[in-house]
Amino acid sequence: MNDNRRPIESRSNRYVVALAAFLARTRVTPNQISCASAVFAGIGALALLRLDSIVSMAMAIVCIQLRLLCNVIDGLVAVEGGKKSITGPIFNEFPDRVADTCLLVAAGYAANVPSLGWAAALFAALTAYVRVFGGAVGMPQRFIGPMAKQHRMAVLTFACAATMLETWLNRGHVCLLASLALIAAGSALTCVTRTRALIHDLNGAQEDPEHA
Repeated sequence: MNDNRRPIESRSNRYVVALAAFLARTRVTPNQISCASAVFAGIGALALLRLDSIVSMAMAIVCIQLRLLCNVIDGLVAVEGGKKSITGPIFNEFPDRVADTCLLVAAGYAANVPSLGWAAALFAALTAYVRVFGGAVGMPQRFIGPMAKQHRMAVLTFACAATMLETWLNRGHVCLLASLALIAAGSALTCVTRTRALIHDLNGAQEDPEHA
């Protein structure tokens, strides 16, 4: 396995594989799919701002899942479909940072705590920074959690579903606020765990004469 490729179980899902195979036969490029993930995230962010609407929360959930689907399919089309490009690594990273920021910041404004949304987005970006920095110094990129991208989106999806229930029961909206706090704290901890793993890898490489 490529050390710089995120391990995702859904890559082996036959429906996902079939969709990727179909797109690989078209003129659609992996970079376009990567950009589509940011578009879906932007639509999801707008939906998040309408916190009192069950329909909007459902749309946010769909957009979050479509964002994740694009993140899986772009790599399949690029690698298994033979459409890798020199600019692929850029499009693989930048739209993800835009998508995370749009969704988390919008969630913060929806929960009436913008600073928490911005904090969650900042720590989410830092988790990616630490991972990519590991690759830049010659180490395998670490996709470990506890709040990697798929975990952040799972928590946000659950929060949207819980918000739908809160709206239906005419209760106050606290689940989205709690989820943002969890994402921010978990992402900060992920920065620590990835940094520690990187230091361990670097120390191990220094002690390994073959690597040196």
